[in-house]
Amino acid sequence: MTQDPLASVLPRPIERRAQVGVFGGSGFYELLEGVERVELETPYGPPSGALALGEVGGVPVAFLPRHGQGHRFPPHAINYRANLWAMAALGVERILAPSAAGSLQPHVKPGDFVVCDQYVDRTSGRTSTFFDGPTTVHIAQAEPYCPHLRELAVDAARELGITIHERGTVVVVQGPRFSTRAESRWFSSMGWEVVNMTQYPEVALARELQLCYVNISLITDWDVGLEGQPEVRPVSVEEVLRVLKANNDRVRDLIFALVPRLAGERRCPCAPALADATL
Repeated sequence: MTQDPLASVLPRPIERRAQVGVFGGSGFYELLEGVERVELETPYGPPSGALALGEVGGVPVAFLPRHGQGHRFPPHAINYRANLWAMAALGVERILAPSAAGSLQPHVKPGDFVVCDQYVDRTSGRTSTFFDGPTTVHIAQAEPYCPHLRELAVDAARELGITIHERGTVVVVQGPRFSTRAESRWFSSMGWEVVNMTQYPEVALARELQLCYVNISLITDWDVGLEGQPEVRPVSVEEVLRVLKANNDRVRDLIFALVPRLAGERRCPCAPALADATL
């Protein structure tokens, strides 16, 4: 019998403990309360912390703060491979990835949500694949975010009365510094909507594990390149935390409204993503 070249990389679920995984960004650490916490080791080192297991609307959920408790891992130091592998090892097939983000366009305002459909990678030095050889995989990223999850997220947000942009391109910067004014103006001039520090390689690694993945960006600020326009306040840590605190309940409400809609068979392109990607 020919051995599957992917078998040594793809995790076999330890047990089916969860169907949906949630990566919390800044301020989302207490999404689930009073639940079981599980410590996992992975072939790629430890994840950002213990995974919290619970249920939302009868659907088993695993939650992991991507920055760790107390925000101890800056964006460039997060072990993205371990985080994704741990989720898959618990049986997760769908990932919800809320995150704080800055706006690059005046019409995308602080407090708005954006369900991204594209990304531009401006990071450097991040480990971005599970396949370091001898198996070579070229994963498709023309449509990096799960179209079905995006549609469900937009519908749930609208039902809750949340101002949501149903698509947007996120520019992923290395961090932990914010962009210069010149960088930000360049991003804005390209028509891109959102700037963030954690979407890459998280979204690409999820596709390599054949997981569905959706990002819900909570806009916390206008980026520095938009200074001088009416009502625009430049980015600062103080401003980010202020908007996060004011909107955490809405993020929680959206996730709790979305999770019960995610049960059932997957019919999107994510599940068979590796079928034609291996040489």
